[in-house]
Amino acid sequence: MLRVLAVDDEAPALGELLYLLRADPRVRSAEGASDATEALRRLGRAVDAGPDRDEADGVDVVFLDIHMPGLGGLDLARLLGGSARPPLIVFVTAHEGFAVQAFDLEAVDYVLKPVRRERLAEAVRRVHDLVHATSQAAQAAQAAQADRTPEQIPVELGGVTRFVPVDDIAYVEAQGDYARLHTGQGSHLVRIPLSTLEERWAGRGFVRIHRSHLVALARIDELRVDSGATSVRVGAAELAVSRRHARHLRDLLTRRPAG
Repeated sequence: MLRVLAVDDEAPALGELLYLLRADPRVRSAEGASDATEALRRLGRAVDAGPDRDEADGVDVVFLDIHMPGLGGLDLARLLGGSARPPLIVFVTAHEGFAVQAFDLEAVDYVLKPVRRERLAEAVRRVHDLVHATSQAAQAAQAAQADRTPEQIPVELGGVTRFVPVDDIAYVEAQGDYARLHTGQGSHLVRIPLSTLEERWAGRGFVRIHRSHLVALARIDELRVDSGATSVRVGAAELAVSRRHARHLRDLLTRRPAG
């Protein structure tokens, strides 16, 4: 839902605008300011609070009159446009002649006075759709960044906690309720059952080959079949493949991209 700031130096016009905005179900909150100075003070509180501010302190959109004493609406919009995270702008004015300038400032809409409920609702819809689309894009970007961020697993070594990238692990060996992680630089014991790591890392290319071993598919250098017994070579280690996992492993290796 939208957090709105309405700016108009005429009290009756501001009151009517706030009444209509607060009646719209897409508007979470609507505050008023009687001039640009008061509007900047209100917007400044959100900036000063920083990224940890309460959600209620934010402003998604400013509904802005153009003709005001002192700093006019167009000037205020230019100032806001230079900020790091500017709010969206909708101009609400009795004058038609400033529409071109308004849209040069990337205003979302230009609503003429007297404000009709239906026309204002259309402006709110446009803002709502933009804010919603931006939010979805940000979430998608965060998810993509999380996917690119290498997962790490903490290991204890002599009272020091180290973080081993999962991509560095060639295979995992079950040792009771523990698991030993084998990397090119050595091995690390963690108190996590092999079955838990199998489930957690299935999407990262790890495959169960034996009740005692979980292997990174990309680290398998060789598949061997000798007298019906299957094994794989992972670096210098040769690991047995149980019969129940052999066919599935062969299928995976056949489909594995070359290189």
